[in-house]
Amino acid sequence: MTTTTEAAPETRSFEADVAKLLHLMVHSVYSDKDVFLRELISNAADACEKLRYEGLSDAALLGDDGQPRITVTLDAEARRLTIEDNGIGMSEAELADALGTIARSGTKAFMDKIAGAKDSGDSHLIGQFGVGFYSAFMVADRVEVVSRRAGSDSAASWASDGLGTYTIQPVDTADAPARGTRVLLHLKEDAASYTESYTIERTIKTQSGHVPVPIFLKDAPDAEPKQIADGAALWTKPKSEITAEEYQDFYRSAAGQFDAPALTLHYRAEGLHEYTVLAFVPETKPFDLFDPDRAGRVKLYVRRVFITDEAQILPRYLRFVRGLVDSNDLPLNVSREMIQESPVLAAIQKAVSNRILSELDKLATSDTERYLKIWDTFGPVLKEGLYEDFARRETLLGLARFKSTTSGGAWRSLKDYVADLKDNQTAIYYATGTDLERLATSPQLEGFRARGIEVLLLADQVDSFWVTSGVDYEGKPFKSVTQGLADLSLIPLADGEQPAAAASDAVNDFIAFVKETLGDAVADVRASDRLTESAACLVAPEHGMDRQLEKLLAGAGRLDAAAKPVLEINPRHALVERLSAADAGDADVRADAAHLLFDEARIADGELPVDPRAFSARLMRVLQRGMN
Repeated sequence: MTTTTEAAPETRSFEADVAKLLHLMVHSVYSDKDVFLRELISNAADACEKLRYEGLSDAALLGDDGQPRITVTLDAEARRLTIEDNGIGMSEAELADALGTIARSGTKAFMDKIAGAKDSGDSHLIGQFGVGFYSAFMVADRVEVVSRRAGSDSAASWASDGLGTYTIQPVDTADAPARGTRVLLHLKEDAASYTESYTIERTIKTQSGHVPVPIFLKDAPDAEPKQIADGAALWTKPKSEITAEEYQDFYRSAAGQFDAPALTLHYRAEGLHEYTVLAFVPETKPFDLFDPDRAGRVKLYVRRVFITDEAQILPRYLRFVRGLVDSNDLPLNVSREMIQESPVLAAIQKAVSNRILSELDKLATSDTERYLKIWDTFGPVLKEGLYEDFARRETLLGLARFKSTTSGGAWRSLKDYVADLKDNQTAIYYATGTDLERLATSPQLEGFRARGIEVLLLADQVDSFWVTSGVDYEGKPFKSVTQGLADLSLIPLADGEQPAAAASDAVNDFIAFVKETLGDAVADVRASDRLTESAACLVAPEHGMDRQLEKLLAGAGRLDAAAKPVLEINPRHALVERLSAADAGDADVRADAAHLLFDEARIADGELPVDPRAFSARLMRVLQRGMN
């Protein structure tokens, strides 16, 4: 083997404004410093893939070392980290060309070189060498690269502090890898943790554990290497070769969960776009499920190299899904974190989202018990799609399950609801609130219950939003039982009784009196056909906002003024009939009763009386009269 005597290093200036670009890299392009390790390992894996390709036509390049590998060596005492591969390597000219200009991509140049080849094989090439390499300066104040191209008798070194210049020189081959590239990082003081075995092993397994090249770790320069990644990605294996335990171990590692997956989806898409999906629905709610940003956690890989978990592969209402998508042909931008918006990504997002919803739909039919456990855990999140995703609304409505006034606490589908519609029932009725028990006893439900009409009880906050978005199911609109007229006159009572006669003139006069007494506190006072037991209740105007939605918006400071409610009075209630029969001398009693009916209706809706002190005084007067 021929050796090369080291010459004096030649100092050169970068072709780009390195200092400014490095500042951009550290503060804008990369959000997590751990990314440097992923980038350097990705470059090393690329080098091994390039050698594999060129070795197809020149086996001599492989020599006696045909097994690709990447070795990471730690030196805590010297605060150094080394990443070495036995890939294709670089000559002195290639070092200057690849590392002398930021954003020059060795991989891209190689892909351009073989693009016209008739038989390029399965070249797993990824990344943009120039940009990824410079992420090393986030953690190192000096980087040294020693490389020897496969089949060459010479080696060269490159070194820089990233501040504007670099040095390059030939080196003795005895100080270089037999083949490939060694990257030595002199770590900054605040990056000393990257010489800890646990930190490095965890980071590699998380970010690069599935690159197509085995990775070895040496805890010290003179330590024996141990293999920490076998170069085989679980999701690339046939499903028949993967056990449930292996899926569960991978899920727990990838998702950071300690439960078992409630649903596992593993498939490979082929055709216009090729990608593999390995996704899991957890059994329990992830801790970050209701983070304000509602970000998804499906990781994006390209040819088994982790790119980002911020690509939003799935819509936000599927953010509970954990797993990954590994694409073979997704284009990249300046870094692996800032993936380029492209038709390819959009197609993957659409197809994967549809497939997950389809699998949930199949599960709802094939294993109802398992599906209901998933719905019980993630139903409130899935229902966000009813408000946000018009294109998939029909699918989501089919997946939705509800508690109702007739379900006895069990989940009901809209298909079940529509199958049980009463004669002349033209709408799907619902009530929104914050508590199922309180909803079930709401006075507004009395007329519906008397007719055996099922009412959906919607106790999740999101329910108040999606039901107002013009949604319908099989042509049946959703209608709130606390908004507008109940319009129940055409539906017979469940016990076969005839509806009560219209309100008497005396009752109508009393209702008019209550309306005059309450004045601007209400939008209207009218006789109710929805009440059978209670004396009064409040509803929203026909074209107003649902009262529960109004409360939510007011609580969030997004409502300037609430609409005035409508007070409905039960004309058949004994108290109303007594008050209607009272003579003019009882005007004070009737006035107190008018206000008390209104306040009692507010209390039944979970609100305070308009004026608690006045309410207390009126109640005391009524009690005193009763005692007398």
